[in-house]
Parts: sequence; structure tokens; C-alpha cells
Amino acid sequence: MTTITPTTFLYKGRGADGKVTKGRLEAPNEGMATARLMQMGLTPLSVTETGSGLNREINLAFLKKRVGLKDLAVMSRQMATMAGAGLSLLRTLTVLADQCENPTLRETLQQVVKDVETGSSLSESFARHPKVFPPLMISMVRAGETGGFLDSALETVADGFEKDAKLRASIKSAMTYPMVVLGISLIAVVIMLTFIVPIFAKMFASLGSKLPLPTQIMVDISHWMPYILPVLIVAIIAGTMWWNRNKHEPMVRSKVDPILLKLPVFGMLIGKIAIARFARNFANMMAAGVPILTGLRIVGETSGNWVIENALDRVAKSVRQGKSVAAPLADEDVFPPMVTQMIAVGEDAGSMEIMLEKIAEFYDSEVEAMTDALTSLIEPLLIAFLGVVVGGMIVALYLPIFQITTAVQNSAGS
Repeated sequence: MTTITPTTFLYKGRGADGKVTKGRLEAPNEGMATARLMQMGLTPLSVTETGSGLNREINLAFLKKRVGLKDLAVMSRQMATMAGAGLSLLRTLTVLADQCENPTLRETLQQVVKDVETGSSLSESFARHPKVFPPLMISMVRAGETGGFLDSALETVADGFEKDAKLRASIKSAMTYPMVVLGISLIAVVIMLTFIVPIFAKMFASLGSKLPLPTQIMVDISHWMPYILPVLIVAIIAGTMWWNRNKHEPMVRSKVDPILLKLPVFGMLIGKIAIARFARNFANMMAAGVPILTGLRIVGETSGNWVIENALDRVAKSVRQGKSVAAPLADEDVFPPMVTQMIAVGEDAGSMEIMLEKIAEFYDSEVEAMTDALTSLIEPLLIAFLGVVVGGMIVALYLPIFQITTAVQNSAGS
């Protein structure tokens, strides 16, 4: 008689209340482990064999492909089309999960399908995945479910995401060339200091004459470069990792975001981007029937700047006390007078979402014009900077040779 040795599995399952539970259980195989989880009232999310005692479950979340605005925009557009065509919600989600190209979004949609099958609403299912679905989308979907216009709400979400993605793409393309030029200049400097300057340094040492100050500085930096470069690389990697991990922390944002808004030229660009995003998202939420207080809180979170988020939080507190939106908004320095005046007119006329759309369109065009102007200005400046840095280093290297040549000519003439 053969004895079946049970295997230990690590499991992750979601209960009927939506809470995720982790634990261990023993079963003959993975299928039996899954069946036992379902008997426990849990929807299996993952079942992993533990193997030997030293093996452990490894979190590879950092390797997962990120869900971007384009992915959400495409998903929302397709979902709105299928919902408008009369497909059931469950069928729509199943089709989207099957054809989704982004693996992270596909896995999330599969979990949403399971949640909807167990009786959860679409907005509740989305809310369980805050790292994939932003608060703006969740609130818009909730408003669409409540008002019976889910397809139009999803269309609005898709429009907003597409405009935001287009804006980000234009800024990214405008900054790509300057960053490449800056990177090339830094690489050129490092190569010269690491490989070329030491050759000249040996030659200068054999001459025995005192070096000019620019040349001496370069020789000293080159001497310390083998020690400076590894430390610099480690510091850059550590700083990047720290920033990616903590950039969304309130304490970090409260220090960094005000500085960003005060930067020359770029501060104005960052402010206009945040205001355009605020106006567009607020207009979409008001058009969908989301309450003003909820809308102010969410557009503050999605504005991308701590200063505007806190300003809108103060505006929301004033609105809760019975004031209009425009009055407390005018007290915040971060919002230009044109924005507050147009919102005040919109409130008086009962068409604030129309005014917000016009504000968003105006600032979108302002951002595009400003990025084009910055691109045309930065390109020649960076090329000149590259020429000055590399050319200055070459001149500094040849200064001793010029001095020796001049001295030889003078001695020959005398």
C-alpha cells in the first residue's frame, strides 16, 4: 500500500469580505489545496509549493510590467464600447482579461472577474487594486454605476487618460534629446579624466615644470577618479533606489514639491501641468455627477503636486462649511487669477464643468507651447555646454605644451 506524503503549500486567498488571507496548508497536490481553500470560503489567488525547508516565496513584484495610462485608456475605451453594445459586465471583463497585452493588467482583470462573480460591484473590485486603478477611475465608475451611465463614464475616463498620456508623451519627447546630450557630455568627461588625462600627466611629470592651474586641477581629479567613480556610481544607484521607494511619501513630497514649483522656467511648467490635470479631472468628475467634496479630494490626489493637493484640501474644508469653490480657491497663491475667475463665472452660470474644460484646454496648449520653446532653447545651450566642457578640458591639457613651446621659442630668439 502506497502512502501519499502531503505537501505543504503557501496560499493566498480572498474571503467574501474582500480581505486577502495568507497561510500554509498541507495537501497531496495543488489541485486538492485549491479545493480545500474553496471549502474554507476563500477565492484562491496563489498556491505555491514550499519545497525544501530553505525555500521561500519570493516577491517579484518589482519585475512586473507597470500599468500605464495608455493601458488604462485602451481598457476603458474597449469596456465602454462593449458595455454600450449591450454585453454583460461579466462577459465584458472576461473578454478584456483574455485580450489584454499587459500581463499585470491581465492578472488584475482576472481577479476583478472573480470578484464580480462573487457579487462585488465593479467599483468595489477596482478599489481592491489601488496600485492599478487610480482613485479618479474608481470614483467615475462608481458614479456611472449609481447613475446608470457606466459606458459614458468609462468614455470620459478614457478621454481623460488619453489627454494626460499625450501631455506626458510630449514632455518626455521634449526632454529626451537634452538628457541624451547631457549624458554624452558626462560620459565624455569621465572617459577623458580616466584614460586620456593620465597619459598627459605622465608626460607632464617627465617635463618637470610647474603646471598651469587648470591643468593641475584636471590632473588631480584624474588621480582621484578611480576612487571617486565607484563611490559616485554607488551613490547614484542608492539615491535612485531611495527616491523610487520614498518619492510618494508625504514628508518627502512636502519638501520637494514646493522647491519644484520655484525652479526657474521649469517651475512654471510643472505648475501649468498640475493645473491642467486638476481642471480636466475635476471637469470629468463634475460631469459624471461625483459630489464636489469627493471630487476635490480626488483631483487633489491626482494633481501630482503636494502644494496643490494641500490647497485643494483647504478648499474642500471651506466648501464643507458652505462656501463656494471659487472664493477659497482665490486665496491660494498656486492658482492663477484667471483660473479662479473662470470657475467663479462657471459657478454663477451653473456650468462650472464647461469652464473647467476650457481651463484645461488653455493650459494644455500653454504646456505644449512652453515645452516646444524649452526644447528649441535647451538644444543649442546644451551643445554649447558640451563644447565648452570638452573644449576647455582639451585646452587645459595643451596649456603646458603651449608654455613649453613659447619658452623654447623665447630662449632660441635670445
